[in-house]
Amino acid sequence: MSGMLVPALRTAAALAGGAGSALILFDIFRVPYFRTSHALSSFVHRAGRKRRGSGRADLLLENLADWISKKVRINESRRMRLETELTAADLKISPEKHVANCIVKGGLAGVATLPLVLFFPPSLLLTALAAVSVYTAAYDGPSKLNAAHREAVEYELPMFVARIENMLGRTRDVLAVLTSYRRNAGPDMARELGVTIADMQSGNARAALARFESRVGSTMLSDVTRGLIAVMDGNDPVGYWTNLSSRLADYQRQLLMRKAKEMPSKINRLSFILLLCVMLIYAVVIGGELMRSLGVIFG
Repeated sequence: MSGMLVPALRTAAALAGGAGSALILFDIFRVPYFRTSHALSSFVHRAGRKRRGSGRADLLLENLADWISKKVRINESRRMRLETELTAADLKISPEKHVANCIVKGGLAGVATLPLVLFFPPSLLLTALAAVSVYTAAYDGPSKLNAAHREAVEYELPMFVARIENMLGRTRDVLAVLTSYRRNAGPDMARELGVTIADMQSGNARAALARFESRVGSTMLSDVTRGLIAVMDGNDPVGYWTNLSSRLADYQRQLLMRKAKEMPSKINRLSFILLLCVMLIYAVVIGGELMRSLGVIFG
């Protein structure tokens, strides 16, 4: 009984010490109280601004991330790259705030696994690994979103080019072509076309197509926008669209083949995990029966 009581008391003492240290640090660094943050959030909401995360924990984490973002220092090249990725991912936060959010998430992952250290000290390595893994995953989140978005847009380019090739025989209005295809486009392409169409209607059409290309960051899309600009200049690049349609159809075929080749490896991995789960169930059942039998024999 005393052997179980000592680890429990140690855990309680560690939690109480951690909570006390946190309160002292919050007072030193002037972190706002829950009531102050909640009152400010309610005032901002009444003023017509939308604020996500109304819970007290969300407010505390947001305040902590805001404080960390003021201490973060990023070199200019890295900051520009992060700013580009965040803008492309439609995340309206500064690069410093993004890094601060990643630090908070990594810290939470580390704190969640920290109690294991009280019972098994070598698990401190697991705590550090969890914190670093969560931080890395959160930091790379915008780039992964952009990669998935770019792949979804590129997957639609063969159909997009085929529609352009068919409609150029009837009209030379690029804006009408984009509007026509947007009605049947996928969500990623429709979003980009919506921004581009609004940009073309309110400003320079060539600049809008250039911004469309830079947002997606695809070399294949740059070939499409180059052809559209040529049409707007009064050229008649019929052979260009035929050749581009053939190249993009080959790319789509290769993409589908690559996805088809990835499926068996995923299936084998899931089958192996299922086998391990079945073996674990049998091991637990057999182990339980064995322990019960030994208890009867030696009891």
